[in-house]
Amino acid sequence: MRYRFLGNSGLQVSEICFGVMTFNSQKGWIHLGVQEQKDANRLTSVAIEQGVNFFDTADVYSNGISESMLGKALGSKRKDVVIATKGEGRMGNGPNDEGHSRQHLIKACEDSLKRLNTDYIDLYQVHSFDFITPLEEMMLALDQLVKDGKVRYIGISNFFAWQIMKLMSISEIQNLNKIISLQAYYSLVGRDLEYEIIPVCLDQKIGIIVWSPLHGGILSGKYRKGKKWPKGTRIKGEGQHFTYDIKKGEEILSLMENISTEKNTTMSQVALNYSLQKPGITSVIIGARNEKQLIENIKTADWKLTENEMKKLDEISEPPRIYPHWYFDVFKKSRMERYFSILARQEVKDGV
Repeated sequence: MRYRFLGNSGLQVSEICFGVMTFNSQKGWIHLGVQEQKDANRLTSVAIEQGVNFFDTADVYSNGISESMLGKALGSKRKDVVIATKGEGRMGNGPNDEGHSRQHLIKACEDSLKRLNTDYIDLYQVHSFDFITPLEEMMLALDQLVKDGKVRYIGISNFFAWQIMKLMSISEIQNLNKIISLQAYYSLVGRDLEYEIIPVCLDQKIGIIVWSPLHGGILSGKYRKGKKWPKGTRIKGEGQHFTYDIKKGEEILSLMENISTEKNTTMSQVALNYSLQKPGITSVIIGARNEKQLIENIKTADWKLTENEMKKLDEISEPPRIYPHWYFDVFKKSRMERYFSILARQEVKDGV
């Protein structure tokens, strides 16, 4: 397993992050499948044995059950791992039971600490942008959690690029702890993150943690157009997955299948490996329904796609060049490429 520094911090996390949204028992989100405490215990132990030190959850996952199960599964091993959880989502029926308010975020964090059975959270992330609460209030609340020793580092998830830049400005002006990470969607069939968000994260040295790098399982190769879909999975049929260009997706899947066959590896590993080699990406979150699937995905960190394979995957999955990207491609391409080359070199220099 390889480890990378998370953003502009000294915190090192494994390239593979184990996402435990599926820790749910019979009372949780059973549409994901059912994993009881014994399953959580085993999968958590296997992940740690394989070198994973990074675990991601959230308070809203099965209304707190995921956090509770992770806390129990870690037990005495808690001191050896990095726990990332998230707050912001609705956790009750009251008007202050969701959002970025100081009232909600501090309570949400304290509740997460109890469920995780820990004195501190390594990385506390705001789950999604709140269009109502001022960003200053959110940042002051997060800063207070760090000062109180309840949280070591802070991050965000599902934010716009301009909001990220505004957060960094607020922290600079008010001398507050800065965010070190962004958790965001990114995959071979969805590279929208490259338009604005990856550039601002590179510029501000914010580490990116990828959620759904397999696009909800599509990039595992199990769900192909015109073929019989497997039973017993959370995707029951076409139209129940995240939106993507299916025609283009099939072309990408065909190339992935060729590469995985040549390398004697899985298509999932190809997809995960691709994301890990892209600028700005620190870690990718994987889920697992069983031990075999978990180990297969973790093994992604044991090898790398070649430059030629990355080039082919880049070309076939290239997103549309929206404005102002096409403008710079036409008029300022050499200047733009030089800028991103400088950022990439700096990223390697910083040990990411």
